[in-house]
Amino acid sequence: MTNPIPKISEAEWEVMKVLWNRSPLTANEVIEALQNVTAWKPKTIRTLLNRLVEKQAIDINRDGKVFAYFPLVQEDECRRAEADSFLKRIYGGAFKPMLVHFIKEEKLSPDDIKELRSILDEKS
Repeated sequence: MTNPIPKISEAEWEVMKVLWNRSPLTANEVIEALQNVTAWKPKTIRTLLNRLVEKQAIDINRDGKVFAYFPLVQEDECRRAEADSFLKRIYGGAFKPMLVHFIKEEKLSPDDIKELRSILDEKS
C-alpha cells in the first residue's frame, strides 16, 4: 500500500517546485532560489522546509554537517491529488460540469480547441 499524498499548501508548493526542478538542495540553496521569486525571509523558507519534512513530502540527506533536501513525492502525483481534491470540493466529484465551466469561461485559441478535440478523440 502506498502512502497518501500529503496536502501541500500554496506556499509549500513553491518550495516543492524548487526541489522538483533540482535536488538535492541545501536549505541555503532553496532560500537562494526562492528569494528570486518571493519576498519571504530565510526563516519562513526554513519553516516551510520543516513542515514538508513533517508531512513526509520531502526528506533530508544528512551528509556530515551538510543537510540536503529532496522530494519524496512526484510533482505529477501531487498535481493529480490536488485536482481530485478540487474536483470533489467544488464540483462534487463530477468532472463534466467542471470541464464545461472552464470551456465556456476561458478564451480558447484555435490551437487550444484543436488540442482538446484531439484529446477527446483519443478517449473515444
